[in-house]
Amino acid sequence: MSMQQPSSLQSLQLDRKCNAVRSTLTAALCLENFSSQVVERHNKPEVEARSSPEVVPNALTISRNENEKVLIEPSVNSIRISIKIKQADEIERILCHKFTRFMMLRAENFIILRRKPITGYDISFLITNFHTEQMYKHKLVDFIIQFMEEVDKEISEMKLSLNARARIVAESYLSQVG
Repeated sequence: MSMQQPSSLQSLQLDRKCNAVRSTLTAALCLENFSSQVVERHNKPEVEARSSPEVVPNALTISRNENEKVLIEPSVNSIRISIKIKQADEIERILCHKFTRFMMLRAENFIILRRKPITGYDISFLITNFHTEQMYKHKLVDFIIQFMEEVDKEISEMKLSLNARARIVAESYLSQVG
């Protein structure tokens, strides 16, 4: 009974974090077309260009702890979501780095995924007003939330698989030596 309690507590904390991210993203995805005030006929994501500080409100950080957090940076025509994935040990750090690198190399397939994350975070997404015009807003939010939920599971499964393989290799080696 006591073994399952931390798991349900972690699940509850993840649900709270995901619900907070979902409601924040839903509110922040009210994006509109906004031409540059500096260069005529240019339309760049203000969250990245930072050419007009009056259209970039304060960023919001939603965190479960210091090592697991989400940074949401809204602006008038874009929103950047940066995720720091839970990494408890060196193996998880390596697996997380390999996994996010694999994803970022294929960023064009994910459309909203940035090729390079914000400093201090593992992966970043950029949603512009053009994305919200072409795609359903609630589906974009669902994708981000599902990614947050699945990435922890995926890294945990990779770690278990890696440990199982290491155990088999060690047993094989020890049986040959001994």
